[in-house]
Amino acid sequence: MPDPSASNAAPAPAHAFHLTRWQERGLLGVLSAVQFSHIVDFMLIMPLGPQLMRLYGITPAEFGVLVSAYSFTAAIFGFINALFVDRMNRKTVLLAFFALFALATLACGLAPGYALLLIARSVAGAFGGSLNAIVQSIVGDVFPPQRRGMATGVVASAFALASVLGVPLAILIASAGHWQYPFLLLAVLCIPVWLLARRVVPDITGHVLDDPASPLRNLHEMLSVRSHQISFLFGALLVLSGFTVIPYISPYQVANVGITDSELAWLYLAGGGTTFFTSRWIGRLADRHGKRRMFTIIALLSLVPILITTHFPRASLLWILPFSTLFFVLVSGRFVPAMAMMNGSAVPRLRGSFLSVSSSLQSLAMGLATMIGSAFLSTNAQGELVGYGNVGWFAAGMTLLAILLSKKLKAVS
Repeated sequence: MPDPSASNAAPAPAHAFHLTRWQERGLLGVLSAVQFSHIVDFMLIMPLGPQLMRLYGITPAEFGVLVSAYSFTAAIFGFINALFVDRMNRKTVLLAFFALFALATLACGLAPGYALLLIARSVAGAFGGSLNAIVQSIVGDVFPPQRRGMATGVVASAFALASVLGVPLAILIASAGHWQYPFLLLAVLCIPVWLLARRVVPDITGHVLDDPASPLRNLHEMLSVRSHQISFLFGALLVLSGFTVIPYISPYQVANVGITDSELAWLYLAGGGTTFFTSRWIGRLADRHGKRRMFTIIALLSLVPILITTHFPRASLLWILPFSTLFFVLVSGRFVPAMAMMNGSAVPRLRGSFLSVSSSLQSLAMGLATMIGSAFLSTNAQGELVGYGNVGWFAAGMTLLAILLSKKLKAVS
């Protein structure tokens, strides 16, 4: 079989899209709203950790299972999606999965206990976890390489917006004793986003080929591309370098550093508000100065807040805010050039299946990272988390490995 990366390196037909500036802004706005929705859904469970651990009497390891269940089902469904996603209109897949995700989020808000919440989180992960690959596929198909960093940065700012609006609001509501309400509110907000997506997102079918080959053969072809294989490992390392730390920031800040549940909202507000602007700035810098160069710089700088966050002593909120904000900016910021690099490493006609498998492997890595993080942790007699510093050193090691592997990541489209 010929190497697909050699025979299909030309831009996909979808790059023939000629959108006006307002159409581009509308499309990026809707895609950002979709990202915002499923990112808020995923992030909601982490700041609720202290409350859920008290409410249900669960251990850090059991809370890790609750977080990782979302990721593991996202990983499984990502592989399933890879079999058909490049045979369908991107818009159709986006609308179907977003509707199913909204229903699963509603189920999370209606879950009466730990077991049913675990099931609902698993279902939400199956569909919500797949939305990132679909959004990134649309970005890759519509925006050419020289503008892909900008588009990725705009869509990535949804993470910051989720941190600024979604998570702090959820923490404040949950601190009043109503942890289910944020999920219910998010499910309702998904309705206008779905309607806007139906109107604004164009039909994207330029990647669809009249190919009688079986889905498994196409999947094998996609997996055999060298640039894809390197990208898969790169993405997994990057996730391991972040999500061993991130799920346990809230429990550590409350139990060890000494801030209150309600004060957690300020960490997300300050960090997310800053990241909303810096992620767009980083995207433009990546287009201008090179995506690999920007990734390397930001990833190296991110080692500082990773190690500080995991070793922070008891302190007041004012001391914590600058370092937590730096963590948000740099740890999330490195994903902007990284995602643009990974998107560019995809053979255009296989982009959807590539990004589905990539998202699946990242979700699997996310779940494993959460479990790895929990394996380092224990609780002492004072209720403090022990071993978080070792988690930080592990994350730093994974960051360095990701930087080394990024040198081998080559652009195809």
